[in-house]
Amino acid sequence: MDFKNSDTIAGPRAEDHLPDTATTAVKVVIVGGFGVGKTTMVGSVSEIRPLTTEETMTQAGIGVDDNYGSETKTATTVAMDFGRISLTDELVLYLFGTPGQERFWFLWNGLFEGALGAVVLVDTRRLEVSFDVMGRLEERGVPFVVAINDFPDAPSYPTADLRTALDLPPEVPMVRCDARRRASSRDVLMTLMRYLHSLTMSRA
Repeated sequence: MDFKNSDTIAGPRAEDHLPDTATTAVKVVIVGGFGVGKTTMVGSVSEIRPLTTEETMTQAGIGVDDNYGSETKTATTVAMDFGRISLTDELVLYLFGTPGQERFWFLWNGLFEGALGAVVLVDTRRLEVSFDVMGRLEERGVPFVVAINDFPDAPSYPTADLRTALDLPPEVPMVRCDARRRASSRDVLMTLMRYLHSLTMSRA
């Protein structure tokens, strides 16, 4: 699920400018293992030209990066992806996609800094990589929702079974999505915003 965009930057477009009505900006991180669709989600939902730091995969990654389920993937994020979406006239989300390979996870701490919440993208073919991802968010105290990215060739399990397999607390939302579709990715972000609002209200 790679998101393709032009490498040629022709200059800012009118739609790239922050709306004058925006009063609140929130940082959100999109995290997950290698090849789960983070770059795709940021690219599909961003209202501006997304910034990506993808590099061509080489022989050096063989035996180092676990690309199970992503054997056709030819490029990988080495620093971050960046995008922006206005959920309302006033509320703007800045989206930061993290690199998925474990050898780049040292970059995560900087990306988590100042994040209000996170989306954990999950591939049902590789559930085990999600444990470390969620553990790091919990250590940092970053609230998150889980989004099951429905790959065409991935096995489908009942949501209750997935929640049990991931040892996910009942209050943490879990949704299914297709990271290639803007509407689906936007729904995931809306779920995160509602969850964050509910946490704020419960603390109040």
